[in-house]
Amino acid sequence: MIKLTKFLPFLALFIFTLNISCETKKETATTTISKNSEVKKDTFKFWTWITAEKTRTDASFDEEFKKYGDNGLDAILINTYGDPELLARLVPIAKKHNLEVHAWMFTMNRPGDKVAEQHPEWYAVSRDGKSCFDEPPYVGYYKWLCPTRKESREHILGLIERLAKVEGIASFHLDYIRYSDIFLPIGLLPKYDLKQETELPEYDFCYCDVCTAEFEKEHHKNPNDFSNPAIDLEWKNFRLNKVKEIVDQAYKITHENGKLLTAAVFPYPEMADHMVRQRWDKWQVDAVLPMIYNVFYNEEIDWIGYATKQGVEDLKGRNTELHTGIYVPEMTAEQLKEAIYQAKNNGANGVSFFDGPAITEQQWQVIKASQKP
Repeated sequence: MIKLTKFLPFLALFIFTLNISCETKKETATTTISKNSEVKKDTFKFWTWITAEKTRTDASFDEEFKKYGDNGLDAILINTYGDPELLARLVPIAKKHNLEVHAWMFTMNRPGDKVAEQHPEWYAVSRDGKSCFDEPPYVGYYKWLCPTRKESREHILGLIERLAKVEGIASFHLDYIRYSDIFLPIGLLPKYDLKQETELPEYDFCYCDVCTAEFEKEHHKNPNDFSNPAIDLEWKNFRLNKVKEIVDQAYKITHENGKLLTAAVFPYPEMADHMVRQRWDKWQVDAVLPMIYNVFYNEEIDWIGYATKQGVEDLKGRNTELHTGIYVPEMTAEQLKEAIYQAKNNGANGVSFFDGPAITEQQWQVIKASQKP
């Protein structure tokens, strides 16, 4: 998920028999997993992403969560920087205001991870040999871990399990569950003074020794010898599958702990595949929240409907819900009204707003009004 730097603090193979009931604002809004893991949803759902700082008082969180509940939100995705104690502290406050709680965590991108920082070899390496440990691409907080290396994978899955064990949460929410951007959204290119018309070596990951050796053992060729890695489909598929393996393991972990697995993803599968090596329509996951942030792509509001429909179509036959992610900054109240309509009219199960503190009073009025029959 690409986010502007100033928004950083704000901004998952098997399961045979399981019955989970997640508390929501209204009885009709309950999400369940049936015995065959089918996700069922009876009403259009409203979410928001928020980031929680542990220095804040319970009273300040209570005030914020009351605002969300009073304005008709059903769920909040909370980034606690992987802190299960803070998450456990916030669950009863949120439930007081009839809000479902989801544990949101940066997954493959791990800025500020003190454990990972003790292991420079865990970090993804670009085609031109630069490690995210000391030479991150684009921005300083792009600290991507290698999804192939056993130690980095186990570290990530351990963090997921810690949060999944927190009582009262509805799901664990994967964010940055991908590789670093091989292509940035077109609307962000001027910010970095970039032109990206081909897969550039400095943005192409991961070429660490573990990735290339495992690929060579399987396919009898080394990615470092490719004159044009972009056209080697086995190499691309190898990386797509490495992300999928982590998602599938996360699904197992969350379900064993009686929780759902949700994920923030790029706008629709083909686009995610092209831009960040992420093919989310093939994942085992209960719900996806594609970040259909039209402003990042220089697109108009109706593109939200287009991208939503693409994702819904690609998920047909899978037990995965789709809830459209909407970027509210720079969006007028009328545009937000249209965005919600576009998502709902094109098959979304709900909408999530990035992020809670950025929603204006005029936008809250639209959100409340859109819940009326």
